[in-house]
Amino acid sequence: MFILTKVADLVQIAPDDFRKPSHMAIEDNINSKYGNKVVQKIGLCICLWDILWTSEGLIGQGDGMVNINVEFRVVVFRPYKGEVIAARIMDQSPEGINLATDFFDDIFVPWTELPEGSEFEPSDNLWIWKEDDQAMYFDDNEMVRFRVITEEWHDQTPSKPVEAVEVPEGTEEAPAPPINTKPPYTITGSMSGPGLGCCLWWE
Repeated sequence: MFILTKVADLVQIAPDDFRKPSHMAIEDNINSKYGNKVVQKIGLCICLWDILWTSEGLIGQGDGMVNINVEFRVVVFRPYKGEVIAARIMDQSPEGINLATDFFDDIFVPWTELPEGSEFEPSDNLWIWKEDDQAMYFDDNEMVRFRVITEEWHDQTPSKPVEAVEVPEGTEEAPAPPINTKPPYTITGSMSGPGLGCCLWWE
């Protein structure tokens, strides 16, 4: 679930940070840039692990920033396919169940990946697993185990501004460009299988 990943990047130290020891200023800037942020094709960066190498600092012209090339390792959340993880039920709909850990919210289990015999109850807004005349509920805030089946990455790079287009009088304004509302990193899981689903079922 957690891995160490090597990263090479340019770190800029602002003049306000010159009072700090150099290693502390570098660590603070790395944590500020990467801590709790998703890096495409790497994962959710949790924190800095260690610094492997730094170059000499070069002062940029005009802004006084010190530019330092740094190689370092960060602790990353990126579970592998097939890994079983514990999470908590946050929300349910006819499409499936949304899960979250203490630090990551974008986990979804589609209805096709729930145990066979699961039914959605609209009045209670929850899923129920019915087997052998027993009804077991997927209650909100309940801890569950799920298996990772896929991961998706969504580029968060802003699109270039749309050029203004003249709209003739008497016509509707041109529609605004769509805004990317997808999270940068999502995990799709399955709760179909022995030992998966609500932890209380298997105690």
